[in-house]
Amino acid sequence: MRLRALLDTHTLGLRLLGGEDELDRTVRGVMTTDLRDPSRYLSGGELVLTGLAWRREPEDSERFVRILAAAGVAGLAAGEAELGAIPDDLVQACHRHRLPLFSVEEAVSFASITEHVVRQVSGERAGDLAAVVDRHRRLMTSGPTGGGPEVVLDLLGSDLDLRAWVLSPTGRQIAGSTLADSGPELSGELAARLAGEHLAAARTGRRGPHRTTLGGATFSLFPIRHEGRDLRQTLLSDWLLAVEADAGDWPEERLDLLHGVTQLIAVERDRRDAARTVRRRLAQEVLELVQTGAPPAEIAARLRVAAPVLLPGLGSAPHWQIVVARVEWEDGDIPGGPVAQSLLEEMLVDPGTFGPEPSDRIAVAQTGDDAVALVPLPVPDESGDPSATGLHANELLSVIQEPLSRGLADDGRLTVGVSASVHSAEGLRGALEEARHARRVAAARPGRVCAAGHEELASHVLLLPFVPDDVRRAFTARLLDPLRDYDRRHRAELIPTLEAFLDCDGSWTRCATRLHLHVNTLRYRVGRIEQLTGRDLSRLEDKLDFFLALRMS
Repeated sequence: MRLRALLDTHTLGLRLLGGEDELDRTVRGVMTTDLRDPSRYLSGGELVLTGLAWRREPEDSERFVRILAAAGVAGLAAGEAELGAIPDDLVQACHRHRLPLFSVEEAVSFASITEHVVRQVSGERAGDLAAVVDRHRRLMTSGPTGGGPEVVLDLLGSDLDLRAWVLSPTGRQIAGSTLADSGPELSGELAARLAGEHLAAARTGRRGPHRTTLGGATFSLFPIRHEGRDLRQTLLSDWLLAVEADAGDWPEERLDLLHGVTQLIAVERDRRDAARTVRRRLAQEVLELVQTGAPPAEIAARLRVAAPVLLPGLGSAPHWQIVVARVEWEDGDIPGGPVAQSLLEEMLVDPGTFGPEPSDRIAVAQTGDDAVALVPLPVPDESGDPSATGLHANELLSVIQEPLSRGLADDGRLTVGVSASVHSAEGLRGALEEARHARRVAAARPGRVCAAGHEELASHVLLLPFVPDDVRRAFTARLLDPLRDYDRRHRAELIPTLEAFLDCDGSWTRCATRLHLHVNTLRYRVGRIEQLTGRDLSRLEDKLDFFLALRMS
């Protein structure tokens, strides 16, 4: 289709601001972005949609437009929701680079424009994937009865003879073809390897699809992601489309159409994310009640509301477990809480289950850098021990470690702590503390993905209340009194520094940022702590001793 045709569709809310002589350019696809430099995601011929979040000063417009022009995009459409009228500096920059510029009315969503372009581009390629895109759009907009991603995968199989699967970042199968003759199923091991290959390739910054050969078959991996944000903010929670074919042999037309399919699946993903709002709110309310020390009766009442939502048809109140996760990046610029929240909602699902619905039974809240999951355990086994059917840190780690480690690459970490199961509101506060302490134990270990369970705390944290007072005083005095005396004489704040250092899991950068110190000043203080106490804060054993001393003081 040509740019001129977009102006003839009044429902798109487009108004031409410049570039009338260039309206015969061909549109090959559409991309939504607010990146300051989206060049690595551009291949030429796109209609670029932007909300202008990249513009901080007038000079930014020249740089952004120059990048688009060099990439050979067809045109630029800027939304009016962020800044109102389109800035003159952007209009002038597009004029200098002969780039057609449109404004998009605030009432029109970018998704509507994207779907229109995809439909029109598909309609001009009769005999290829036009029916897939259009039929699936109609099915998706008809509501849950439309069939979801499975429908478009069936159409890929029947119309193009392509086997494809939608996978989570841990390799769990979200959707696959339901056709009887669609061939053998994708094994869990192969799916996890595909997810790992996708995450590793995506971290290089290369534009998908990424091709890989596993088990004697070639696969093309298409990202299903949110554009316009730092890749690390979405990579560990986005789905991917795995197609058993070598996309390197495909013409540009078919690649464009597969990218259109990923955009439709992304719409479905966004819709299901929105449906999680109720569960997230329930989890947040329970977490706030637990953290503020609300009466158990009030917490129990909130749990009675949550149980039917998370486990419909359950006859009795379930047991509960709490899982705490944290995603951290070494530069500290990217918030890890939202990523950990989305990731927990996926990785706590049994990897053997199929479809997106099992993740609808997990309620995850976010507090600071942590994500906290409230996991219902419906029925204890015959022994009466609910932990026999609950989550175990080592089993969880075996599922997520390989693929997610590749996505975290050399600058990220995921640490997870798992509590024991509890059967009443009274036990939730202890379970939350258990999970948080277990995550700290995991953070003290080497590796990009680490998990620890409540059973690893049995020798210290859970026994603290039973330590005799005189033993507690002697233990804390031996470790902390030299620091307190030094603080009184020199106002050196060694105790607050120690607390912050442990709370940041030994991260020099995050601790220095929290204390508003230069890293060298922090290193001097930690060195003084080690000198005064004879301990080494790089050793797990000494970190735990300091942690326990602070807890008991």
